[in-house]
Amino acid sequence: MCFNPSYCWILCCTLEPIFKHPEHKQPSPKTITQLYSSYLYNILKNHPRATESPREVMLRAGEMAYEGVCNRTIVFDDDHFSHHQLEPSNFISGFMMEILEKDDGGRRVVYTFPHLTVQEFVAALAQYLTPVRMNLKNLLRQIQKRNDGRFEIFLRFVVGLSWPHTARQLEEILGPLPNASVCEAISWLKFNVEAAIKQSGSKDGKRKLLNMMYYLFESQNNTLAQVTLGAVETLNFSRFRLNPLDCAVLSHVLQLCDTIENLDLNHCNIGAEGIQRLVPALHKCRQLRFVLIDGFSQKPGEYQPVSEVCECSGNILTYRQSVSLGENSQHNLAITDPQY
Repeated sequence: MCFNPSYCWILCCTLEPIFKHPEHKQPSPKTITQLYSSYLYNILKNHPRATESPREVMLRAGEMAYEGVCNRTIVFDDDHFSHHQLEPSNFISGFMMEILEKDDGGRRVVYTFPHLTVQEFVAALAQYLTPVRMNLKNLLRQIQKRNDGRFEIFLRFVVGLSWPHTARQLEEILGPLPNASVCEAISWLKFNVEAAIKQSGSKDGKRKLLNMMYYLFESQNNTLAQVTLGAVETLNFSRFRLNPLDCAVLSHVLQLCDTIENLDLNHCNIGAEGIQRLVPALHKCRQLRFVLIDGFSQKPGEYQPVSEVCECSGNILTYRQSVSLGENSQHNLAITDPQY
């Protein structure tokens, strides 16, 4: 994502006031929902556009954005605006871009969001702005049945907005988000995390469980994480590739759990960076097994942070040289609690 100019621009717009005015002591966003919430808040707060009802306009724009996510539409014309009872305005131009497009009849103005993730965030926000009582849980269930990935970020935004701290800034301008919808989003997440734990034996099951951990991280709901994962004794991601970001999310969730009896990360292709992300949570594990792939160095010292955390937690760390694969050095790391 950091190679995408639009995303970098969104990131800079959000972080600039935090770094430029440290005296305000504004906390940095921890999740992408908080990032986009701050981005939209800064637009609406610092570049106000006169409108009678910002909540109503944002709702209609969000409904159009959601329809676009469903249909993979990222460019909107006058017909889309008319269908959702929207009119081009200075308020809309705050978070949508005007583009002059050529067609058979000459030229016309169309509209798009600066980045697809902005469209997905506005679409998710609209689910909390509707004045008509809706069953958000049913909507999330229907969306979840589509396995083509188009709603993955949208779902993260929906559960992310269920955390009061994340939505607080936007509520200053758009009004309060209904508590009923917040509860439905949390209930949906709780049900799916519990289901994913039971179905985590297969590769698809592991992928689903990891996605649910991303949702838990996005929600920042530590109580929910403790209720759903706190008593889990075994987590098995063996032979499932984990990148450094996956490891960071896994570490966050593990720190909220009680002691994990067995964490199996064998053959997850975890390198030094991934291990460093996991370090803060390793003391939670009584039995930990994984294979480290070090493609740049054959020195086990690359993983010194693991040794340090194991010593601090009273565990025994054992390195055993394993099979060499080409230029890679492979080490099998077994960590066991001396009490067991």
